[in-house]
Amino acid sequence: MKLNHIFSTIALTLILISCSTNDDSTGDQLEGQQGDITIKFDNAVGSNDFLFNNTYSLSNGDTFQVQTLKYIISNIVLLDENGNESTIPAIDNIFIVDESQANNAGEFNITLNDIDAGNYTQIKFGIGVDQDRYTLGAAGQGNFLQQADDAGMMWSWATGYKFIRLDGTYTDSSAADQALNIHMGSVGTSLDNYREITLDLPNTSRVRENSIAEIHVIADIMKIFEGSTTVSFADGYNQVHTNEVETPIIAQNFSESFSVHHVHNN
Repeated sequence: MKLNHIFSTIALTLILISCSTNDDSTGDQLEGQQGDITIKFDNAVGSNDFLFNNTYSLSNGDTFQVQTLKYIISNIVLLDENGNESTIPAIDNIFIVDESQANNAGEFNITLNDIDAGNYTQIKFGIGVDQDRYTLGAAGQGNFLQQADDAGMMWSWATGYKFIRLDGTYTDSSAADQALNIHMGSVGTSLDNYREITLDLPNTSRVRENSIAEIHVIADIMKIFEGSTTVSFADGYNQVHTNEVETPIIAQNFSESFSVHHVHNN
């Protein structure tokens, strides 16, 4: 019995060592490997799932409903424990997160292929279209220009992209079921509302060959109206388009809505 116990202990120790080695692979061991990672964007309102046509209440008593919700995510970068960044070609690194195209769990999935294998601890991405991409002109946008136009995420080329499109209705103390339209973006090169954020991961995302890692990102839609600046529909925030005062406030509020809920390593 004692001998069997010793053998069992040795076997268990070897298994634990093996698992530790696999989980904590060094850069040298991973060099030349690539894998895939899926970023799951999941819209919410506070701690609840976002639902079309549901009535949501602001702290001032105003309510709103949403029928359209889309936004542009670009320049996704993963950072490892040493601050090294993944490399993803910019021309392909731009996406429209469309709630109407979400899966049954309410998630819109972006899968990035051929990512350098590594132990990633942060994710960075832009909300909207940066000036470097915009100043490439219409011919420098690749297929995304047509994609954005088809999705209703453009005004005109001169004005540019809509970074977020939220359409619905609102009710306040003076009116009921009025049009709510948040179409915030930059205005050409004269007003830059592009925002870039970096989020810590709650645990390491291990990108490996022949596996798919997942990062679950939550976007709290309520923070569009109640982020670092609380806004009121009666003050003009029922219609936000190109105004140089309103759009930067909505851009900043929306950038504060994102957080990483959890990470899966498959």
